[in-house]
Amino acid sequence: QVQLMESGGGSVEAGGSLRLSCAVTTSSTYGLDVAWFRQTPGNEREALAAIYSGAGSTYYAASVKGRFTISRNIANYTGYMQMHNLRTEDTAMYLCAAKRCRREPWSTVSQYNFWGQGTQVAVST
Repeated sequence: QVQLMESGGGSVEAGGSLRLSCAVTTSSTYGLDVAWFRQTPGNEREALAAIYSGAGSTYYAASVKGRFTISRNIANYTGYMQMHNLRTEDTAMYLCAAKRCRREPWSTVSQYNFWGQGTQVAVST
């Protein structure tokens, strides 16, 4: 079983920065890939970035590449997403997710079987 807990969301002005954290609790982090998604009311979850176990390969959606950076601290198995140059359209609930399966591309929502509760990010002008 894997439990995830996000933190770090909040309100920020456009152009500002936030760092989200995802604390992972599990008996084994072996083969555990972690990703960040976001969701707004009435819309599907959007994959933003993933960091894979092992070598730590990273993947990004075009909408955030160059502005967001995903990383991890293996010692305490916490995932992070540093967000810069935030825009009003980045306003959403941000969720951390984890998986062990790699049959599908990293952005496939259905293969993530562990999810956090989310942390809200609001970007204003």
